[in-house]
Amino acid sequence: MISEKLSLTCDRLLSHQQLACSRSFCAAPLRSKEVLVYNNTDLQQKPLLLTGHHGDINAMTFGKRNIPVLLCSASADYVIVWDVENCQRKIQEGEIATGLVIGTLLGEVIHLSFCFSDERVAACSGAVIYVLNSKKQKVICTLTGHLGPLTSAEFCPWDRNILVSTSEDRTFKVWDLKTEAVLYQSFVLSASPLLSALFLEKNRHLITGSADGQVWCFSFDNDHKCRLVTKMDLLKMEKNHQECQKTLSHHKGVCEQLVADKVELSKPVVQMSSCSSFIDLDSQKNIDNSWFCVGSTDGLYVVDPDTSQLLTVLHFKDNSDLSIATAGSWSFSLECDKSMVALVSSLFTPCVVLLEMFLAHLQRSEENDEGFSVFPSSSPLPESPLNAVLKNKEPNHPQKKGIKETPLVFHSKVKSSGYTSAARRFMFAPKINVKKTSPAKKTTGNGGFLHSSYPAGSVAPTVPSIDLSVVNKQVSCLQYSGDGKQILCGLGDCSLFLYKSSLAGCPTVYRGHDKPVSSVSWSLSRQWLLSASDDRSVRIWTNGSSVPAITMGDNMFSKPVRGAQFYYLDKFLLLASGPALYLYLYDVDTTRDDIKTDLSVKSSSTLHQLRYKQRSVFKLASCITTSTGITALSAINGFLSYIVLVSGSDRSIQVLDMNKGSVASVLPDAHSRATHCITQNKGSAFTGQTPESYNLFLSSAITDGVKLWDLRTLRCVRRYENHVNRCHPCSSAFSPCGRFIVCGSEDKCAYIYDIRSSTYLHRLQRHSDTVLSVAFNPATPELLTGTLDGKLRLFQCSTGSRLSCDTSAAVDHIPNVTA
Repeated sequence: MISEKLSLTCDRLLSHQQLACSRSFCAAPLRSKEVLVYNNTDLQQKPLLLTGHHGDINAMTFGKRNIPVLLCSASADYVIVWDVENCQRKIQEGEIATGLVIGTLLGEVIHLSFCFSDERVAACSGAVIYVLNSKKQKVICTLTGHLGPLTSAEFCPWDRNILVSTSEDRTFKVWDLKTEAVLYQSFVLSASPLLSALFLEKNRHLITGSADGQVWCFSFDNDHKCRLVTKMDLLKMEKNHQECQKTLSHHKGVCEQLVADKVELSKPVVQMSSCSSFIDLDSQKNIDNSWFCVGSTDGLYVVDPDTSQLLTVLHFKDNSDLSIATAGSWSFSLECDKSMVALVSSLFTPCVVLLEMFLAHLQRSEENDEGFSVFPSSSPLPESPLNAVLKNKEPNHPQKKGIKETPLVFHSKVKSSGYTSAARRFMFAPKINVKKTSPAKKTTGNGGFLHSSYPAGSVAPTVPSIDLSVVNKQVSCLQYSGDGKQILCGLGDCSLFLYKSSLAGCPTVYRGHDKPVSSVSWSLSRQWLLSASDDRSVRIWTNGSSVPAITMGDNMFSKPVRGAQFYYLDKFLLLASGPALYLYLYDVDTTRDDIKTDLSVKSSSTLHQLRYKQRSVFKLASCITTSTGITALSAINGFLSYIVLVSGSDRSIQVLDMNKGSVASVLPDAHSRATHCITQNKGSAFTGQTPESYNLFLSSAITDGVKLWDLRTLRCVRRYENHVNRCHPCSSAFSPCGRFIVCGSEDKCAYIYDIRSSTYLHRLQRHSDTVLSVAFNPATPELLTGTLDGKLRLFQCSTGSRLSCDTSAAVDHIPNVTA
């Protein structure tokens, strides 16, 4: 919602001139050399007229503090600081209002900025920054170094000695005012000049924008080394916003369609301001967020930097009662409670308007009333597929008539008479001096781990301890067992490797797939292993068995299996192939029929390779067909949950309710490309989290980073883009404590993020190739990574760990378990 409070007609064009606006006052030049100050709370009051400049006024700004209210104005001859309330009092007493000259003959000043204590003023003139004392005529320092004219300069709110400047040379610089040195200089960001800069104190971010509508968000840590967090394009964000509005209108049955402009215009980032806190008009509660506003030529854009999404757009063309159609300059008030005030000049007409925007009415475009939870709120419906039961058929043996066959002895085993045994040569000799052995010590419940539970408040594992060469093919997927003692690796050479979590010793190898393994899964009992492959087959292995207990293949699936896992406390098998999601009941029976043979097994003609018929069975319980091909799936098996998440080739994410056996909700255009990985926060049996944390999940897509979603609101709450993912399906994972996430990357690194920040926390370097797979140990702070060239690397928290290279697990020396 936007409204016009004041409209002024000027004597000249003020399209690119810096105006001044605060919560209580706004100021604009009058007759080029005078300053006209209005009271925003009482616009009917006679404005304050300030005189003192001899040249044309080019820039003005208000101070950051409310008491006293300072106004600084600059022309080619003077830079003057005015005490607005003191000037009002003098005029009421019949005296002449005067200001304090703090700078003379600085040239054409195009931008002014107060520090947050109002003690210093930064004046940009040409390619030089003058830092002035606001209380007396003194130049504190002069900063030079830009190759083009300056466009803005802003003081850091949490470090009074830091100043950031932007220039037409398309770079920004971070200055140390104590030493007058450059702490950081950016690379050339764009083909267009940088126009503005903004500090976000809540996230410690620096944001800068250019004349072609590009917005960069950098982290601004204590070392003052700016690291790119995300890059945004106003034009692209507006298109996505319009597509989202079309989708919402379609779902709500609205016939009116939003038509995008046929002519694409550039959207310069003229000015930016934080709108991170405001008061909700309905609940009267203070709402904190990390939003910021972008003032452009066609209106106001409200952006959420955590998700890199546009929340809303307030176009001038949609408000016919406004006196302005195209903006040339913006000046925002710093304070915003129920609304934000901005003074805007027209680009083509000599007009200035005072606008008021009510931020409490801004709605997130992706907000949805339908929320979900991974925890069931009721028992399954009577017709729910989750109530399906697998009935085992007992063998029906025909009853024999006549005399019943009864055993001749009462024991199952009869001792041999000994006629065929060799003659005994030694008599019985008693054992003497037998050493008493102490009874075996009972193992502790933590299974030999240092901690009986996951250590609270532990740091992220970043110290490499073991570097293991497995095969010369990629490590496609990794998963720890529930107790954290074993790790299952799906490889590109069609095999599965089962290691101890320490990666010590030789692994057990399972072979049987004809194409690379795409996913692996552990059962809760840790007795069964599940593997899916691109050969359109799924196999269940018992721990250490040479033959799979269940093989699901033989053209059962028309497309490769993109995901497979145990589900609903091991009751079901969950598979995704093509557009269908399959729910199978199963019963693993390791015993075999010694009479019937399984002739369906492809083997040679030799008789000794015929396999006995398996007693394990499986049965289809339900099949849900989606509107597009499924590329990834995720479900929680550690506790009962009805929710299953799948991603489609149409870039959507679908929420499936297995209790009803249908699609519950669809998130269209979740990424710019199809999602290749969905990861839920499943927690661990060794640690606990808040119930709300389990409703978070991650989605990854090539060239579009990783997004963090909240199932309760069905919207993206944060975005992570520091890692590189351009062509390979790099995975991501939650830590057991839920405080960290890790992502694979194509720059031979793994990135660890704090879940609360979009900036990476650690960058695990020196991998041999692209990091495809990542997994956290659920029992102890350890991280395992797998690379494209078949290497495993284990990271721990201990600072005393040493990196060791172990290649003893060569394939030629591994005990082979072949199906």
